[in-house]
Amino acid sequence: MMLSISLHLLASAPQAGKLDPRLVPALGEEGVSQLHRQLVARVLNLPPMGFSERIFWIEDGPDEALEALAEDNDWMVVGQPVGDLGERMRRIATLGLSENDAVVLIGQHCPMLDADYLSAACEALAEHQAVLGPTEGGRYMLLGLRCVHPRLFEDMPWGSNQVLARTCERLQQLEWQHGLLPSLWELDRPEHLPRLSRLGFKLGVA
Repeated sequence: MMLSISLHLLASAPQAGKLDPRLVPALGEEGVSQLHRQLVARVLNLPPMGFSERIFWIEDGPDEALEALAEDNDWMVVGQPVGDLGERMRRIATLGLSENDAVVLIGQHCPMLDADYLSAACEALAEHQAVLGPTEGGRYMLLGLRCVHPRLFEDMPWGSNQVLARTCERLQQLEWQHGLLPSLWELDRPEHLPRLSRLGFKLGVA
């Protein structure tokens, strides 16, 4: 079953005021900003893989360097809609589904997310109404949908280790078949920085 699938990257511009405070003591504000830029750039450099469209939804932009990289790689650059994370995701998914059979939403904080993982998500969407890419911390860093319902995004404890379980509960309540991809680690603690070094990321020092 061939689906028309659009890919949506939700990321913020690497502004000092919006950086993850847990990483600043280890890397300094400039180091965290550079790392943030590397993580976003890594996703923007992934191969097209047959997605019908790829949209980079930037928050707190503009960021000329990242936007230029996105456009060089045939991503459309758009400012994120207003609202909390759930409302933004709902709006983006709804927009993507208005012209496609399915959407895949991703962030930039998972350095192990690659073309093979995205391909697995697309394959899962051929058989499921939703697919989730779990993180080790109980959240998800990939959401694929063939339809949208507000209950997937409302009253959700974003940022907590309950997001994945709560989302799966909502999917079951909606009686939607959903698939789970293998869990990947997400950069959210200083203890993860050595993993990044081993992957070849250049890390600044505070």
